[in-house]
Amino acid sequence: MIKILRYLKPKEWILVSLSLVFIVAQVWLDLKSPDYMAEITVLVQTPGSAMRDIWLAGGKMLLCTLGSLASAIIVGFFAARIAATFSKQLRSLLFNKVESFSMEEINRFSTDSLITRSSNDITQIQILITMGLQLIIKAPIMVVWAITKIAGKGFEWMLTTGVAVAVLVVMVGFIMIFVIPKFKKMQTLTDNMNRITRENLTGLRVVRAYNAEDYQEKKFEEANEELTGTQLYTSRAMAILMPVIMMIMSGLSLAIYWIGAYLINAAEMMDKLTLFSNMVVFSSYAIQVIMSFMMLVMIFIMLPRAGVSAKRINEVLDTEPTILDGSQIDGASGLAGEVTFEHVSFKYPDAADYALEDISFTVKQGETIAFIGSTGSGKTTLVNLVPRFFDATEGEILIDGVNIKDYSLEALHNKIGYVPQKAVLFKGTVSSNVAYGDNGGDGFTSDEIRKAAAIAQGADFVEQMDGGYEADIAQGGTNLSGGQKQRLSIARAVCRKPEIYIFDDSFSALDYKTDRILRSALKKETAGVTSMIVAQRIGTIMDADQIIVLHEGKIAGKGKHKELLQTCEVYRQIAMSQLSEEELVS
Repeated sequence: MIKILRYLKPKEWILVSLSLVFIVAQVWLDLKSPDYMAEITVLVQTPGSAMRDIWLAGGKMLLCTLGSLASAIIVGFFAARIAATFSKQLRSLLFNKVESFSMEEINRFSTDSLITRSSNDITQIQILITMGLQLIIKAPIMVVWAITKIAGKGFEWMLTTGVAVAVLVVMVGFIMIFVIPKFKKMQTLTDNMNRITRENLTGLRVVRAYNAEDYQEKKFEEANEELTGTQLYTSRAMAILMPVIMMIMSGLSLAIYWIGAYLINAAEMMDKLTLFSNMVVFSSYAIQVIMSFMMLVMIFIMLPRAGVSAKRINEVLDTEPTILDGSQIDGASGLAGEVTFEHVSFKYPDAADYALEDISFTVKQGETIAFIGSTGSGKTTLVNLVPRFFDATEGEILIDGVNIKDYSLEALHNKIGYVPQKAVLFKGTVSSNVAYGDNGGDGFTSDEIRKAAAIAQGADFVEQMDGGYEADIAQGGTNLSGGQKQRLSIARAVCRKPEIYIFDDSFSALDYKTDRILRSALKKETAGVTSMIVAQRIGTIMDADQIIVLHEGKIAGKGKHKELLQTCEVYRQIAMSQLSEEELVS
């Protein structure tokens, strides 16, 4: 928990220091009130006392109370300000850190866990700081100061207070032994709840199509009951503490007055007034001690869960990205859009076997290279190495004659127009999705957006939508068909005017006619731009300048369509399964 406080800024530390000053002032004022109470007690019991003196002591006591109230309000304001600002800082740090992660780090933590850490975990830290600044600092000061005040005012009373504190400490310690492990488990259970809820929402169509609502409900109920059971366990344990503390507090007051009555009864007349005054003061201070322990108990309730949350946040913030940023911006002189793989091999983290082995090829500017193969042959893995979603385990990948690891990530990504296998759209408008990312420039004009949509064969359906290019797009593009999402995803890549296109099976959602027209428009409008295409359909890649056939992560064939029909059995089998003999040779 302490480790995470290193992210507090100097401004917050100044507020913490000011809060400490007001907390000390508040404690001093709280502990000063019993002194005036004792003075009033003596004045009342002393014959001939002036009413003015009683009013004066009462006024001072009232001022102490009002001053304590003002100090508490100021500390509360500072605590809320520090907690809110710190939470904002942590959310920004976490978001930026996750943005720098490669897929390896994302998969290590899981998306659901990262969402929980960015929301629920930070909320736990915020609550602890808000309460803790007022209680963690105040309680120890109050205990020590109050004990020094009551020291020497009566051995019997000191012993009684010590017994009460010992009982309280043992009770709290006993309960915490059983409760803290449950608090630590709670955040993991929250992760699990988020995962199941997210899976159900994102896969709702599949759930309904397979009549799996009951199965999903059962799975959710199990996770919900486990989380609820843990929360009830901790809540019940904590519920025991408050009545125990109140009982100890009341019992201590009763014991102090009972002992006081006995001592006063046995004392001489001159000592009775002093003993009575001491009893009143001691009772007030003893209650302050117990109240301080009660404040610490409240912190103990929150601290275990917040400590787990802090640890989980630190795990993310302390993780070093495996994809390191380079410094180079431009490639070698005279080259643009040239991609070279030199003996590239790749193995997924913790995997036993290589996903790709000894891949070598070169694609020149303006050429189209296609990758085909059976499912699991490594096509998507290969093209994902180019934008450095993962780094090659062995070998080198060059763009424009420069190792991609030497480029800054911004410069590297600005060279690429990437269209993923699954179209991804963001909540906003058609224009905001097509113009997503400005390629290092000043944004795109409406004409550039319209042209990109036209090339991607999306202009017709976009212009028929309510609002046209300003029509709303739901989160994930759920208000569009698969083909419409794919075309807008392609338009987004075209709008960037990159040196290299990467199409990861991006034409699969399109019919053959749209596919052919779109590729023809792309070839015409983007001449001079390199294209890397992953495809399942032979018809999509027949005209490619170079086709790479992958089989179990290795190159099984390389060449043009007609060459591969003669030289590569894997390619011929794929082609024969899709096209007739006449279509293959035409």
